[in-house]
Amino acid sequence: MSLHLIGAKAALALPEVTCSQPFGEGCDVYKVMNKMFLLNSSLSGAALSNLKVTPDHGAMLRDIYPYIHAGWHMNKKHWISIYEDEDLDPDLAIDLVHSSYELVVSKLNKLQRQRIAALKAIT
Repeated sequence: MSLHLIGAKAALALPEVTCSQPFGEGCDVYKVMNKMFLLNSSLSGAALSNLKVTPDHGAMLRDIYPYIHAGWHMNKKHWISIYEDEDLDPDLAIDLVHSSYELVVSKLNKLQRQRIAALKAIT
């Protein structure tokens, strides 16, 4: 399964997620409550996914995985880019999508967080 398909499937299974292409065709932006947590794009024909991370987590991931780099066209401290790679573990990609989502949700207002918690409870 491709990196973009893994990310899209993981993201769209989460509550209150929308997908749009505000930067044009071929660049899918996934948001929770209008806040971006995943961007699927391509660079030189290779698929990449940008995900939000805490600075320490991002540094650790970049040190461990050769296909994870500082976020392309994003804040290098708070975003990582995962590049399509034959060694990419799909479970890691899914976990990183979920972590990015949860990081963004944690910054939402109380009412939005409560709505998401309620939606999670019924699914």
